[in-house]
Amino acid sequence: MSVVIVGGNDRMATRYKDICRAYDCRSKVFTQMPADFESKLGSPDLVIVFTGTCSHKMLGGVKKHSERLGVPVRHLHSSSVSALKDLLSSYKGVKK
Repeated sequence: MSVVIVGGNDRMATRYKDICRAYDCRSKVFTQMPADFESKLGSPDLVIVFTGTCSHKMLGGVKKHSERLGVPVRHLHSSSVSALKDLLSSYKGVKK
């Protein structure tokens, strides 16, 4: 399964990737908005948006891209490790 994480803290990006790897997920993490953002999202199985630390422009790009491809988007207000683990365990149905 592939996951794209949008938002979050810069210093936590590697930790987010490690957590996704523990749940057998490939991941991309975008804490800042790069040039040509929508094309870099690709076609993941799930998009996770940390709404507390995500810009409106990034959120608009995610919404537009996900509607076009039919990718599910999950919004989390907290960008914490436990929030990410809870979401991944409920989505995968596996608790690690």
